[in-house]
Amino acid sequence: MTNQKLISIVIPAYNEAENIPVIAAGIKAVFEGLSGYLFEIIFVADGCTDRSMAVLEMMAQHSDHIFYVEFSRNFGHQLAVKAGMDHARGAGVICMDGDMQHPPELIPQLIEKWEEGYEVVYTIRKEDKRLPFKKRFTSRVFYQVLNRLASVELEQGASDFRLLDRKVVDVFKEFHENEPFLRGLVKWIGFKQYAVTYEPAARFSGHSKYSFKKMIRLALQGVTSFSIKPLYNVVYLGFAFSGISVLYLPYVLYAFYIGHEVSGWASLIMTIAFFGGLQLIILGIIGIYIGKMFMQVKLRPNYIVRSTNIKI
Repeated sequence: MTNQKLISIVIPAYNEAENIPVIAAGIKAVFEGLSGYLFEIIFVADGCTDRSMAVLEMMAQHSDHIFYVEFSRNFGHQLAVKAGMDHARGAGVICMDGDMQHPPELIPQLIEKWEEGYEVVYTIRKEDKRLPFKKRFTSRVFYQVLNRLASVELEQGASDFRLLDRKVVDVFKEFHENEPFLRGLVKWIGFKQYAVTYEPAARFSGHSKYSFKKMIRLALQGVTSFSIKPLYNVVYLGFAFSGISVLYLPYVLYAFYIGHEVSGWASLIMTIAFFGGLQLIILGIIGIYIGKMFMQVKLRPNYIVRSTNIKI
């Protein structure tokens, strides 16, 4: 049928050899129940060190729907998603993770809203009570910090499971940021958007690649990609401490007048250590912005493709 629409499914994969066949079978089952749509699955192997590439090459030989893009090394989740969008050919492009926590059964609902005229259909994950308290707490803090400091507003639980219209994907292909924060960019880019809530499924195999350290890095990446508020806050902080230090001046003058020796070695050292740490934090914030500019002006490719079975 010539009027069938092609839907591209982009899945970043980092050491997901056990999950790849399962997510591919789940997506195929979903589209077998949909009429009027063709589909392709683009796996982006993000520097995998397990059997992921061997699994993908074998699956691609036996299926016309399976495609892969292999990175020369690990470039990170966000750039893997971006690479998948760069190679996607569908009228609609769905981005999702390959660990089955983004349920393929939600795809028909995303397509339905897309057909209603929404150009971005994104998902909001309901809180998973099965996760450890630490994981849920850090997730809440992540969104609170991001929304307070960045110039975009993300709903609690906003995920990387979304459907983008072709016109939106074409805009994304023009972005060449070396550290893209896609959740923020999706909000920033505008267009007609709709949110779908879902219950996260259990991970089929393996463990999450997002450690606490990576969550911190992602938050810093998101804030510094969309806002210079931290630099303003640093200036305000400097004025505040300068004002506080002025309040100490009358005590110094009084002590000097009465000849009272100003003691307090311990408090002096603590004050020096405190302000020394504060200065390092301030310099670190400034350094992040300068570092991002340094990396961006090099104009290096954001990722390097080692191999792919997609014919351009």
